[in-house]
This record gives sequence, structure tokens and C-alpha cells, in this order.
Amino acid sequence: MDIHTLKAQKREVSGRKVKNLRLEGILPANVFGKKVKSLSIQLNSKEFAEVYKKAGETGIVSLEIEKEKESRPVLIYNLQAHPVSDMPLHVDFLQVDLKEKVTARVPVELVGESPAEKQGLGTVVQQIQEIEVEALPADLPEKFEIDKTELTEVDQLVKVSDLKVDRSKVEIKTDGESIVVKVEPPQKEEVVEVSTAPVEGESAPVAEVGEQTATEAPKAEEKSSGQSQ
Repeated sequence: MDIHTLKAQKREVSGRKVKNLRLEGILPANVFGKKVKSLSIQLNSKEFAEVYKKAGETGIVSLEIEKEKESRPVLIYNLQAHPVSDMPLHVDFLQVDLKEKVTARVPVELVGESPAEKQGLGTVVQQIQEIEVEALPADLPEKFEIDKTELTEVDQLVKVSDLKVDRSKVEIKTDGESIVVKVEPPQKEEVVEVSTAPVEGESAPVAEVGEQTATEAPKAEEKSSGQSQ
């Protein structure tokens, strides 16, 4: 597994003042871990974004904090992003011991094109986005891939127990019977026809549902003007 490097500095600014750091392209962050004292740090937002694309939340990052002699092996544990721009706002790094197992959530990625979808037989629905696993930091899988080309018929599914991984190194904590993806049948839609014939007192076309026309539909019971809403 590749180890990615990030440079950081200890952070003195906290609270609402961190907003000024973001305006300068600096990302506020924290480092924590087992037997590790929590530390506030800051780093370059663009450099973090580049590393995050490669490492995700399961890749080991070598965090080099200014004035510290040794780098810290960390995982990107929790990332808070702006709801509109998706820009990083804050990140937590989990410092790990490379010789001790950790629990992490590994993303599930669908690849390829399903013959069932291509033929219009059904739709592939992903029910689980992440799988919880336990492993040594260096053995954490980057992602679980599911090949959609193997999904050829309606009601075909893939369970957690079907995922391919070296189980001598990686223990899957998510229930093995949980369904990750399934080919669902097409949803039946109610046919709604629009009448183009003019209707007395109406300037717009009237929708017809089934065999009942607008003129045959029962009139809504008028509410008393004095009735409270």
C-alpha cells in the first residue's frame, strides 16, 4: 500500500477565527488516537485535497508536523465539507500504530454495465455504500469493487459475504447476509392522459386518470368559510 505525505503546522487559532484560515487556503484539522494527546493542526487545503483523492479514508498518510522529528502515520478519519461547494472545512486524522488493527469503513464501488439494465429488465440498486472492516492499517482495502457485468437478471443480488477480500488479513464486521446491490424490477407507473378538449369554465386541459374523466369525478365537498384550518 502506498503511503502519502502531508505537511502540517500546529494550530493556535480556534473557534470562529478558523474561518479566516479557510479564506487563506488553510484547512484546520485535529489529530487524535489511542494513547495520543489530541493536537490542533493546520495544512494547505489544496495539498490535502490531492492526497485525499489518492488515499481516501483507508490509505495511510504520513503526517509531517513542523518541528516534530518523526512523522505520524494517520488515516483520514472524518472530513467535513461545505454542503454546496464540497470544499473541505475541517478534517480529523486518526493516528495509528501500524502493528495494531484498526476499524474502518471501506467504500463500495460499482464498475461496468449490467446486462439487466442494458436490456431494460431492471435497475441495479446499491443498498450499502460502505463496509465496516478490521485490519492492520497497511492491509485495509482501498475499496470493494462489484462488477455490474455479472448482474444479468431481475432479483439477482450481491451480499456482503460475496465480497472478495483476503479474509486472513481483513475481517468484515458488517453482517454477511446484508444485501449490497440488487437488480430490482422496473417500477410500474400509472398512466395519466391529458384531455385536449375544452372544458366549460376551464382554460387549461384536464387530466384523466384511468377511465374516469374530469366531468365524472365527484365534486369536492365545500368547506364552510368559518371552518378553522
